[in-house]
Amino acid sequence: MAKVPVQFTLNGSEKAEFVESGATLLHALRDKIGDTSPKGGCHQGTCGACSVIIDGELRLSCLTLAETCNGAAITTTAGLAEGGVLHPLQRAFLDAFATQCGFCTPGMIMAAKVLLDRTPNPSREDVVEALSGNICRCTGYEPIIQAVLTAARANSQNAA
Repeated sequence: MAKVPVQFTLNGSEKAEFVESGATLLHALRDKIGDTSPKGGCHQGTCGACSVIIDGELRLSCLTLAETCNGAAITTTAGLAEGGVLHPLQRAFLDAFATQCGFCTPGMIMAAKVLLDRTPNPSREDVVEALSGNICRCTGYEPIIQAVLTAARANSQNAA
């Protein structure tokens, strides 16, 4: 299969790689670039574990062709912490014990980040809707919802 060049910004750093035509972004991130924070759960776009942010939009990296990401800005959970300090969402998930087995956590955090970027003070219903594309096999949704609401409150207090 022919390889195609792909260039994009990942978590603020320029990346360039040759990938097989038709390779998914998930494959490129994990197997070519080494960012294993997006998880390959179902590989069918139904579990949300592979969620990343591409140019400000939540996307499923298992359904996104890498070659369509040329010139894009991609953010994964690996890029959220700054200077060794966890992002407020990451801190809230840890503090609320919202990680159980942790497999779904990166996708949940990315979905929550897009929500909080657009709706800084979400309602519980907003959070539930934002996370509706992400499946937690441990069925630990309540701590996850509370973690997102806690992070939103912390952001509001820091902004005031």
